[in-house]
Amino acid sequence: MTGVSKILHASFIVADTRRALDFYQQLLGLEVDTHRPELGYPGVWLHIGDGQIHLLELPNPDPITGRPAHGGRDRHLAMQVDSISDLKQKLDTANIPCTVSKSGRKALFCRDPDGNALEFIELT
Repeated sequence: MTGVSKILHASFIVADTRRALDFYQQLLGLEVDTHRPELGYPGVWLHIGDGQIHLLELPNPDPITGRPAHGGRDRHLAMQVDSISDLKQKLDTANIPCTVSKSGRKALFCRDPDGNALEFIELT
């Protein structure tokens, strides 16, 4: 047994850290970790519960176009939210397309400005 028990962070490549922060910090309300060391490229670490999302401003080796419209059919990060309906209203107001989960769960999917797929789940 390896003892793997928790995800500590997920990293996403972004084209513009400031633009990505408009989404992650302003829209989703994630807090910036001010202790990110200088890594030789722009980026930011964001707190999400006891884990983090690392935004890396680096050249993206993956295609942004041609990805599945529904993020559940693509690699994605799933996060818990308090209210799917509140989040959907924010996404709609920001003109960010989203789709509901095909599984019947209280969940929706969207993409960040760089095409990274995100799932949001409301646990009841």
